Amino acid sequence: MDGRTTTIRSMNDRARSTFIGCRVMITQGVQALNDVAAVLERVRTFDAFDGDNDPYGEHDFGSFIHNSETIFWKIDYYDRTLTAGSEDPADPEATIRVLTVLLASEY
Repeated sequence: MDGRTTTIRSMNDRARSTFIGCRVMITQGVQALNDVAAVLERVRTFDAFDGDNDPYGEHDFGSFIHNSETIFWKIDYYDRTLTAGSEDPADPEATIRVLTVLLASEY
């Protein structure tokens, strides 16, 4: 793994585990579960990364089962205006991370 990937992974892990350095979006489906705090805690503590859900080593996606619902979370990288993708997700000055938590059925 190169240094750029390590930087992105570190930034993603921090964003996911603390919700610092990102914007957190929760879909209507997750909100309707009436158990948002428990779902967010599962996102914060997620560590089941493997070759299937993390092929590039960036820790930018995960899924888990919560009360019989499959939950996805993902991190996307946007430019500072939130109108296009970031040209360099390793650069915190050029990137806004958006962490979205959603039901698998909403994907």
